[in-house]
Amino acid sequence: MATRDKQGTYPSNVHVGIGGWTFEPWRDNFYPAGLAHARELQYASRHLTAIEINSTYHGTQKRTSFVKWRDEAPDDFVFAVKANRFATNRRVLAEAGDSIARFIDSGIAELGKKLGPVVWQFAPTKQFDAEDFEAFLALLPASVEGVKLRHVLEVRHDSFLCDAYLKLARKYKAATVFTDSPKFPSMADLTADFVYARLMDSSAKQATGYGPKALTQWTERVRAWSDGKAPDDLPRVADTDGRLKAKEVYVFFINGAKERAPAAAQALLGKLGWQPTTDDTLGVPL
Repeated sequence: MATRDKQGTYPSNVHVGIGGWTFEPWRDNFYPAGLAHARELQYASRHLTAIEINSTYHGTQKRTSFVKWRDEAPDDFVFAVKANRFATNRRVLAEAGDSIARFIDSGIAELGKKLGPVVWQFAPTKQFDAEDFEAFLALLPASVEGVKLRHVLEVRHDSFLCDAYLKLARKYKAATVFTDSPKFPSMADLTADFVYARLMDSSAKQATGYGPKALTQWTERVRAWSDGKAPDDLPRVADTDGRLKAKEVYVFFINGAKERAPAAAQALLGKLGWQPTTDDTLGVPL
């Protein structure tokens, strides 16, 4: 099994990756020519430190799939899991109990220590309603089958850019997605003891999705978060995070010019001081 070469400067509380691992343009691009499709997760999980599973958003996955994914990834790899859309794409969030339970009980606990945060993504048209939103947050369990759960909220309407939302998210210890997409509201306010960033502004014109200057900026921001500090160049709702400091940082290059996502993630990992090592079990050079 491959091991990570953390070259002294890589912060061990940082996890960087992409959304999913099956995407045709990544073949003969990110993945070596001739690599069997069945081994793509093995390869990706040895060149990145995290993956956000997106298939769970569109439909219920088999428990055996989570077991397979867990066993194919290295011991220190992390899977974030996107919650099923039937729990969040509804008029009344307080009525999502059954959908939440079906998703939580579908087998995500099989990921064990490799289970990262669970992401609850809301539609861009979903506006902030404090009473209904709190009812939804109260439905999110703290654990499943003995595995602790951490929840992330991806809110996509400007009405969430308010102190009332921050107060609720902090009450329930749920993190808020930070995105650099001009399409959605962005707030770097901490609402939990970890950071979750989904970077969506990559360009097909850049080999690494983001140019050198942007990658340097993100490296500095990630290092600040990993040190428990707040980057001073990102938009916020409030002036302070109170006593909250990030203990872990999750960064995913996702959407945008998706074909560039693996290169962007690898470039950021490299600037943070991380490089993959060789694993001969795949039959291809890593």
